[in-house]
Amino acid sequence: MTNAPAAARRSHIRTHHGDSFDDPYEWLREKDSPEVVAHLEAENAYTDTATAHLADLRETIFQEIKGRVQETDLSVPSRRGDWWYYSRSEEGSQYGIHCRAAAAPDDWTPPTLEPGVPVPGEEILLDGNVEAEGHEFFSLGSFDVSDDATRLLWAPDYDGDELYTIRVRDLTTGETLADEIPRTGGGFFTPDGTAIVYTTRDDAWRPDTLWLHRLGTPVDEDVKLFHEPDERFWLGAGITRSRRYLVIGVGSSITSEEYLVDLHGDITAEPQLVWPRVEGVEYEVDHAVVDGEDRLVILHNQDALDFELVSVAASDPQGERRVIMAHEPGRRILGVDCFRDFGVVGYRSEGLERIGLLDYTTDAVEELGFDEPLFSAGPAGNPEWHSPFLRLSYTSFVTPATVYDLDLETSELVLRKQQPVLGGYEPSEYGQERRWAEAADGTLVPISLVWKRSFGDPGAGLRPVHLYGYGSYEHSIDPGFSVARLSELDRGVVFAVAHVRGGGEMGRGWYEDGKLQHKRNTFTDFVACAEHLIATGVTSAERMVAEGGSAGGLLMGAVANLAPSTFAGILASVPFVDALTSMLDPSLPLTVIEWDEWGDPLHDAEVYFYMKSYTPYENIRSDAAYPKILAMTSINDTRVLYVEPAKWVAALRHAGAQDVLLKCEMAAGHGGVSGRYNAWRERSFELAWMLDALGLA
Repeated sequence: MTNAPAAARRSHIRTHHGDSFDDPYEWLREKDSPEVVAHLEAENAYTDTATAHLADLRETIFQEIKGRVQETDLSVPSRRGDWWYYSRSEEGSQYGIHCRAAAAPDDWTPPTLEPGVPVPGEEILLDGNVEAEGHEFFSLGSFDVSDDATRLLWAPDYDGDELYTIRVRDLTTGETLADEIPRTGGGFFTPDGTAIVYTTRDDAWRPDTLWLHRLGTPVDEDVKLFHEPDERFWLGAGITRSRRYLVIGVGSSITSEEYLVDLHGDITAEPQLVWPRVEGVEYEVDHAVVDGEDRLVILHNQDALDFELVSVAASDPQGERRVIMAHEPGRRILGVDCFRDFGVVGYRSEGLERIGLLDYTTDAVEELGFDEPLFSAGPAGNPEWHSPFLRLSYTSFVTPATVYDLDLETSELVLRKQQPVLGGYEPSEYGQERRWAEAADGTLVPISLVWKRSFGDPGAGLRPVHLYGYGSYEHSIDPGFSVARLSELDRGVVFAVAHVRGGGEMGRGWYEDGKLQHKRNTFTDFVACAEHLIATGVTSAERMVAEGGSAGGLLMGAVANLAPSTFAGILASVPFVDALTSMLDPSLPLTVIEWDEWGDPLHDAEVYFYMKSYTPYENIRSDAAYPKILAMTSINDTRVLYVEPAKWVAALRHAGAQDVLLKCEMAAGHGGVSGRYNAWRERSFELAWMLDALGLA
């Protein structure tokens, strides 16, 4: 096999707080440099050569995934106004097709759609395959139909940089209107359908300005509705389900503020502040009508670590608060959706998502029950202010994605559809359970396990293990089904999730204990989970691979340095492995916003030295025997720049790591390649590499 690419080392001194660091691979940041492009292409060629022996296995896994998916399929229609809206896929096509069909008056039972059978009266609103023609990458951002059902708004991205061009089509004539708004963060129609509300980004890729575009007028005449000057805050907007208010929200990782515009009046009027911004206080607002009075239902964490739910008069948002769900430590309230006659509250208890129905009259919340010990459930596809059904999504590690409609009159859960899994999948053949690992400080860290029962229960004999982790932004890795995962479970692999601190599985305190100056807990928790699986006889270091992406890629890089001998292989997707360099440069996309998550090393020496103690790139060890490492990245990623894994791989090789690969997509963004077949092939590549590291290739 040819030698691995060796990136040139060129001195680049970075000095902060009296500390100097020579970064010899910083030159790889010049994305448009022919030398950098040539290096990335050389890395790809080397990875192709190094993994050529896995070509047959990759193809086998791809065919397994493809063979389990009903390629010609339809979603469950969702009613909005006089139409049923749904999407469908066709065998051989990469992208979804967005459609609608007329609904009969007062009929809320969605039509049963048969794959491959023409839908009576179907209108194709947007065919992603047509939109993607001639482009290596295609992603659909915004997709909206006006309330009167006569206009379509859609916003494609053809580069992966998450900048979208808004376009509009007249659905009565099929004509694409002249209104085209480039380089936006996305948008939506106003309720009357005559205008579009959209966001634009600043030079750091931060959504910072909200605009109003009236159809048929030049873009340069658009009205600025709101601007957020603070570089730590992102801006977003939406319309309440009641269609009464435009909600403008700005927020950082730890602070938020919201404004309302009453759409019964002038949308360009001065927005009304709900609650003044207070550092460290987050809140979100929805609109309800209770006994004829307009009320705002507000979720907040002021003096309530795991959040509290209150309501206030819409006419006086800063007036008297009525408590609906008081703060309860360990029960993290996640959100609220308001409908005409009731609310839906999402919360987390004992590490799992819960759903409760809110009675506006009594403020009582009734929890919906499900049978499995590990599951994920939540409201989905409920655009209407009033409906006799509540649409719910449900899944677990062994139960495919399922759609229910809750009959609000009878409380019956009506099964609408379960994701078909071809090839004779039987959920009872697979097991799932939760175990607990003890961290170094005595904290118990949950681990979710999934396995195929025919290979025996975990702990009955050493098994290959695929351990996944994330652990940042209070993001929880909840139970969910994966068709691709079956290809490893059916080969005897136990899939495990380490629910480490920094995530949100165990409440807000779990997140707080894994961020800023507590970030190392995320890494040591993951190692503790791996060591627990070894100590309890589930696996051995030679039979375990680890995986994480983005901030989870930072976790992978840190774990590689902390415990390189604990894993046979580490897969790091779009990994945030040069975190300190990024957090020191406020000109980079997202950096200033991210200071609330990681700390500000530019202005705070304590944060600087703490980050330097764990950031993967700066802590690569020359005395360690690193496991096999595969880093996946994309050249147009605006969240974690390709240069981070490129530098990390170069430095690992220079330190003596023997089996390190970099795969860089040359036409994609943070989410990787576009198109379902391309995504399946990319996942087949990753799974084949992991199976090889486990000795199962």
